[in-house]
Amino acid sequence: MADIAKYQQSLEKFNSSYMKEALKEPINFWGLAGFAVAAAFTASVIPLFVALLVEAAYVLIVPNLPVYRQLVLNRERKRLKALNESQREQLIKTFSPREREAVEYLRWQKNKIQENYKKFAGSKQLPANLRELDKRWEDFVDLLDIYRRRKQHLKSINRQAVHNQLSQAFRAAEAAEDEKTKRIQQTNVEILKRRLASFDELERSVKLVEGQLQSIENFFGYLNDEIVTISTPEKFSLLDFEQLSDSIAMTKQMLDATSDSVGALDAYNREMGNYELLPENN
Repeated sequence: MADIAKYQQSLEKFNSSYMKEALKEPINFWGLAGFAVAAAFTASVIPLFVALLVEAAYVLIVPNLPVYRQLVLNRERKRLKALNESQREQLIKTFSPREREAVEYLRWQKNKIQENYKKFAGSKQLPANLRELDKRWEDFVDLLDIYRRRKQHLKSINRQAVHNQLSQAFRAAEAAEDEKTKRIQQTNVEILKRRLASFDELERSVKLVEGQLQSIENFFGYLNDEIVTISTPEKFSLLDFEQLSDSIAMTKQMLDATSDSVGALDAYNREMGNYELLPENN
């Protein structure tokens, strides 16, 4: 979802900076320092001219080497992965004790499943689908964050205030003495109707995420039960991981769509001065 898109954008942006990375390499720095020392030791500018020629060749050749580009990309992937993990751990610290307990239990279960696979299947390597458990755990953390924020959003919503404003807008539209005022109030009526509809949509999204969180927990529990009966890697490959992955992807798409609609209505209420309808003011 968003995390993957941000990750890809970061890599694309990084692709244009191979020369900058090459200039920052220790070997380049120490090479230039060596020529500077040679120039000082010999009291000659010749080493400096040689340094300029070598540096020009270095800048033209090294950043364009496929091997170097792959090295830089791998290094950047590791950096982004470490940053992502650090940010997720910081996010977990903001969870309530009960939420952190659920996250840490699922992490423990994930590690136990992977350890037991190696133990009972007699394999030193994890299959690709089992390595995906790390991603499913990350999905759980991300979805739990969305769930708690949207649930809090629901708690802060003053639905009655919206109903009252809708009634007032209806009456104002009916009592309007000119067409311009009537159109403005009718527009307000439609916006308020959409606002009420967004409440229902938000409630559905909360229930959907709640169900998705439960499905991830149940899947981990199922794997934990099944792993002790796995005798060969081939049998483990029969377990269905794709269904859960597809379900999570569908949930995230739905959340993206809901986020856009709720955000648009919040922006409208700010513009119209309906601050009492905003979640942060309740």
